[in-house]
Amino acid sequence: KKKMSQFPIHTRTRAQESSNAIERIYVTMRHLFNRGFYKPMGVSGETLREALLILRPEIYGSIAEDKIELQGLIYVIDRLPYGIEECRYINLTSDEGYKNSHFQPIIPLKRRRQCYRIDEEQMNIEVTRGRSEIYDILTHLTFLYIESHKIMRQVLINDEGNLIRDWEKLEEAVQKKGKLSQEEKEIALTHTANFLGRTFEEVSEVYPQFSCKEDPDRFLKIIYFLGKGAIAEYLEDEKRLITFSPVLRERLGHHIHGERWAYRIKKELAEKNLLKRPIHIISANMHSVMNTLFAEEALTTEKKGRDVLDLYEMLSNSENQKLRDKVSKKAYANGMIYLKDESGTNIDVQIFDAGKLPSTLYTPKANKAAPVIIVMDYAFGEQAYETMDELLKPLSFKGKRALLNV
Repeated sequence: KKKMSQFPIHTRTRAQESSNAIERIYVTMRHLFNRGFYKPMGVSGETLREALLILRPEIYGSIAEDKIELQGLIYVIDRLPYGIEECRYINLTSDEGYKNSHFQPIIPLKRRRQCYRIDEEQMNIEVTRGRSEIYDILTHLTFLYIESHKIMRQVLINDEGNLIRDWEKLEEAVQKKGKLSQEEKEIALTHTANFLGRTFEEVSEVYPQFSCKEDPDRFLKIIYFLGKGAIAEYLEDEKRLITFSPVLRERLGHHIHGERWAYRIKKELAEKNLLKRPIHIISANMHSVMNTLFAEEALTTEKKGRDVLDLYEMLSNSENQKLRDKVSKKAYANGMIYLKDESGTNIDVQIFDAGKLPSTLYTPKANKAAPVIIVMDYAFGEQAYETMDELLKPLSFKGKRALLNV
């Protein structure tokens, strides 16, 4: 007989652990969404936190370590609304009419989504792209709150609420009115680096990456308010709360925004007599195809002595707006139609009629209709299926039903 120790012990691979963690994240999020609310750092958010720490996505860097993850923090802050770190209540909503209110929309730097600061404690985030967008927001918020508790553990001395001197010095800098002087900034960064487990050089390098026109000293405030929120959770049991509005829960999965988006495109094609033409759909950002087609022809002066890739590089620089305008002007002159999104999908669209392109770009073929190119801005996760599903459906317009030749 073999002893038990002689049997090979099966150890789970990193890939198996990750697959299991992803499944748990999706199942947990679906449960929390159906429930309508949860506390991300409470018992209800525990499974989500544990799964994220097992998964350790590369974008979140050293999330599973004690030191604060700065690059991951930049990534997340760029995709969440300004001031999110100050808010205890996060409410995920559908498009529920806030754009017609006195609330000013806040649009994150790297995610086109409408957000509204309702009061000092509450931020509303509009979800119009389906479940994938909810997963995106919740994982970012979970990362943010995990990092906030790392800060709390470093600065809280005991359960009586005594805090280390470095934290008190950061608080002084954050509460000071007006812009900090270079000396004040460096003193605050020295104290902050101490409890973040990072060097002065590291925090100095990331400091400008958090700055924005509203607040050049934003990095210090983000660290302060994240830590402050975690301290309140631990000492006062004032837990952060994420809620899902009843309208969002009712509408999710009904293709409301995708249907509006697709109808407008097909209506435009019908009105321009392009609906029966061969149609090609490209998912790309709004300058890629346009620049490929018209950059060389529009920028004849700038092209001299340069490679076409140099032109594209020039156009990718936001400071060269005049060059971008020249390319856009040439594109419109050659029949480009631009549909800025009005549906809530945040997917802009360009339509190119090959029959109106210069002969250097397209040569018509005998007895063959010129194709039409539809360029749609990148869809977000599950939203890609929704928008394509709606776009490929037949159009009912002016009492007629037309099929697309895609």
